[in-house]
Amino acid sequence: MSDVLEFSSVDKSFGGLKVIDDVSFNIEIGSRSALIGPNGAGKTTIFNLLSGIYEVDNGKITLDNIDITAIPPRKRVDLGMSRSFQNIRLMPHLSTVENVMLGQHHLADTFKEMFSPLGFFSENPWAKKAEKALVDAGLETFPGQVVSELPYGIQKRIEVVRALVSNPKLLLLDEPAAGLNAVETKELQKLLEKVSNSGTTLLVVEHDMNFVRNLCQNVVVLNFGKKIFEG
Repeated sequence: MSDVLEFSSVDKSFGGLKVIDDVSFNIEIGSRSALIGPNGAGKTTIFNLLSGIYEVDNGKITLDNIDITAIPPRKRVDLGMSRSFQNIRLMPHLSTVENVMLGQHHLADTFKEMFSPLGFFSENPWAKKAEKALVDAGLETFPGQVVSELPYGIQKRIEVVRALVSNPKLLLLDEPAAGLNAVETKELQKLLEKVSNSGTTLLVVEHDMNFVRNLCQNVVVLNFGKKIFEG
């Protein structure tokens, strides 16, 4: 099986502190993988390098055989990479469906299309796609509800759905199970298994090892910015 992601000999420093030190790993198409390690190991930094928030000092990042090392974040979404964040970044004053619609903005090619996801036009296909994504995720009972009124676990799943509506080949999830109880974690796992079975490759940063063991097939272990195990 070929790889959707190649992270090759990457370095990253902040001032005199080297936080990623010659790290390499590959992610196979259709796989469910995890980046694990203690706090400060460099896991979220790698996600920020992958998504273009940070620039690579040395090394190369390839997505589906395209060198994305110097490509800006929006273009990486266009090429098939999407992510969630460690801390929820939903718009609390917007409804569930409006938050999910925001994940489609990169698909807009014209000025009119840029505003179309906001719901100003009748028969809005963006809203219909967002509503279907919520139904597929088992969240069909919340489309018009303001996000800030929903439980934390539901908000976590909504953020995953928002990342999914960009049709990613590779979905990056930064601590998706953090703060969830056992029931919420199980619901999230079911959603991600469904996402994986539909063909989306998953790369997860997570501290919950039961969640990792139940969901993921492969792990990359980091410590002090170095890869110490993969398998």
